[in-house]
Amino acid sequence: MLRADLEFSMLPLAGSPPVRWRIADGLVPYEKAVATMEREVADIADGSADELVWLVEHPPLYTAGTSADAADLIEPDRFPVFATGRGGEYTYHGPGQRVAYVMLDLKRRRQDVRAFVAALEEVIIRTLDLMNVRGERREDRVGVWVRRPEKPLLPDGTMAEDKIAALGIRLRKWVTFHGLSLNVDPDLAHFTGIVPCGISAYGVTSLVDLGLLVMMPDVDVKLRQAFEAVFGDTTAE
Repeated sequence: MLRADLEFSMLPLAGSPPVRWRIADGLVPYEKAVATMEREVADIADGSADELVWLVEHPPLYTAGTSADAADLIEPDRFPVFATGRGGEYTYHGPGQRVAYVMLDLKRRRQDVRAFVAALEEVIIRTLDLMNVRGERREDRVGVWVRRPEKPLLPDGTMAEDKIAALGIRLRKWVTFHGLSLNVDPDLAHFTGIVPCGISAYGVTSLVDLGLLVMMPDVDVKLRQAFEAVFGDTTAE
């Protein structure tokens, strides 16, 4: 079955508390983010904390997922590089990019990793739809893509596409962490130091690059609305 054909709803069991919705101020160092995720995931797994979505921005950096190929790190000295336990390959994080660390207990929802990935993609697609941008999933490429008819055709004659959002997850005791990143207005030139997600045939874009003059708080409101449609209620911390 294709991811597009999966049931996207990942609502929790009846009576579950709402997901905590936290927005960080300023740029969060990556080491701090990982330490916070580790602590929160442990607390969620043992039942001492409710689920959490944590929205952050990072200073410029590259991360390497468990499938990263060293050859895809083109400029290793450009920004700090962090090995991480999430799935996927190299990706970039930096100012102007909304990173959502999603810490959910799938035992309260559905213990289906593939459906969870499809649900995260659905959140991004719905967020973009609220801004009149058509985001699409591709079965051979995780993440969310936008078509660029104004660009030259690809060498195989197909329409150019750019990636606007990336996903990378990890699970421990059926609690998820890491999550997704949506390009709002990052410096797209910073992506040239890597082969993003190991895919060189396509480009990278952002909401501002597509002509939407949006601010991060506006995107956050729409992201929360889309998340609640797929995963259920949230409560602001």
